[in-house]
Order: sequence, then C-alpha cells, then structure tokens
Amino acid sequence: MSWLEQVIRRYEHRRWTKDDNRRVLPFEWGLEHIGGPAAEPDPRGFLDRWATRTLAHSDEWYATSPAGDYRLADGVLTFTSAIASPWPENNLVHARFFQAKKTGPAVVVLPNWNAKWDGQIDLCRWLNRWGITALRLSLPYHDRRAIPGHERADYLVGPNIGLTLQANRQAVTDTRRCLRWLEQQGYTKLGLLGTSIGSSIGFITLAHDPALRAGAFLHVSTYFGDVVRTGMTTMHVWESLRTKVGPEELRRYWAPISPYPFIERVRHTRKRCLMVSGRYDPTFWPEFSEHILEKLREDGVEHERLVLPCGHYSLELPPFSYAAGLRLGTFLFQSLA
Repeated sequence: MSWLEQVIRRYEHRRWTKDDNRRVLPFEWGLEHIGGPAAEPDPRGFLDRWATRTLAHSDEWYATSPAGDYRLADGVLTFTSAIASPWPENNLVHARFFQAKKTGPAVVVLPNWNAKWDGQIDLCRWLNRWGITALRLSLPYHDRRAIPGHERADYLVGPNIGLTLQANRQAVTDTRRCLRWLEQQGYTKLGLLGTSIGSSIGFITLAHDPALRAGAFLHVSTYFGDVVRTGMTTMHVWESLRTKVGPEELRRYWAPISPYPFIERVRHTRKRCLMVSGRYDPTFWPEFSEHILEKLREDGVEHERLVLPCGHYSLELPPFSYAAGLRLGTFLFQSLA
C-alpha cells in the first residue's frame, strides 16, 4: 500500500466516523410502496416477478409528465412530485436555480446522499462560469423534503426494500420533471451531473429521457445492492439487511434502480457519458467502477473516464476536486455546445 493510499484511506475513515447519527432501522419488505400487498405470503417470489417485469417495462415505471404547479421564487423552483410517498413533506420538490444564460445549455445537478441544502452550490456556480445553467435538485427525503424524526435521508437508501425502490423511482421522475421545466424556459441542450447516488439516479434518467444529450457522473458503480452491501457509508443499512436477504437477492430486487441493467438503452443514442471514479474508494469499490466501464466499452457507449488517486469523500479535496471540476466542465461544455 502506497503512502498516498494510506493517507486517503485514513481520511475516508475519519470523515465517515464524523457522522454519529446513523441508525440501524428495522428490515421491512415494504411491498405496498411498489403496488404489492403488505401481507404477501411469498415476498421473495413477488419481488422476483416484479423486478423482471419492471426491468422489461422500465419506460412505464419511470414515465412522468410535466408538473402542473411549477413555481420559481427567490431562486428556488418548487413543484409536486409525480410519486405520492406517505409523507407530504417529501412530495413537494425543491430545486435551486442558477441561471447562466436565458437560453443555451442547462444541467440538472443531482447531489450525493445526505447532501445539505447548500451542498454542491459551488459546483453549480462553476458550471455557470462555463455558460451552463444549473438546476440543483434536492433528492427525496433530503433537507426541505426531510420527514419528522429523521436527521438523515434514511428512506432513500434503507433496509425497507420497497420504500427504497419507490424513493429512487421518485428521484428519477423528479429529475425528469425538472428537465420538462427547463424545456419550458427555452433550454434545449440538456445534461445531467450526478454525484454518488446522484450518479445512479442520473444514469437511469439518461437512459430513459430522450431529451438528454450527456451526463457527467462522479463515483460510478454497477448495482445498487452491491454498493449497499459493500460500501463503508452503508454498513448500517446492510447490518439490517444481511440476515434477511442474500447478496444475489438484493442485487436482483434492486436491479430496477441500478445503472447496469440500463446500459444497453444508451447504445446507438449518441449520448455521451463522463465517468469519474476514485482508485481508493471504500464506498463505490473500484472493481464495481471498472465493471461498469467495461460494459460501456463492450456495448459501444460513447464515454470518457477519469480515475483519480482518491476515495469517496476525498474527491472534494484539492487537487482531486480541481482535476474533476476542470474535466467535467470541459466535457459538459463540449457535449452541450
């Protein structure tokens, strides 16, 4: 292990231990959140059939229409989510608007899990310097969408199988409603910028929304379940899941909210991807990042890659943040020109 890897891994662990509000929530099947019966006698069989059907008809599952109540006030766009979760607070979407020009390229920015209200604002302003308008979405159960009793966005990534599926579907449809609003404002050169779970949500959106030209993704992986099972930042979630479902089961049940199954949808579309990963990432393991890059190559998807000698948290530190920022700015400027 090199001295740099040792330094990075110590930093990643130190950052991870700073958050002392993680809770191990109880396991639930949560089938009622995906249209199933709460008292299903064979939840495994139901989820097997449901996942297969949903992957085959993902256009329907991720379909949405423009919101009827868009409102922009003081730089914040609000509208009603297309997905009605059980918590009204979560169903009013908030997105911060950073306008560079009245026309031209525009990007929806999808932040990391548990990002705060002011998270990635500097990134949005950096995009503005490239002439790119940014609309920074607050993900389900985050900041102004948080629900009582939860400091963290426990329901976007949690041990409730069905609720996690619903929450990530909601994130994709919220993103698509943001794109429809940008089109209404006259923006036609559209892209995405996603970080961590935002990259997963973003890639699925890229695969399903024909208006998108390109996506830049910071931290990339294959399957949602594999990240939760192996990642340092999701150890408390896996602690609740591991005695109830196996790795293969979890990968299969959460496949509809994973990037990997949708790579083939991007083939022959001329959509461009920038995939950024960390060589020492303990949350999105490098082998998973390499697997998705291999699949992109095999399927002939137009993409660029940037592998930096950093981890998950440390990507925000210079010089890694400078390298990533320059590359993604250049990529989106060229791709949306």
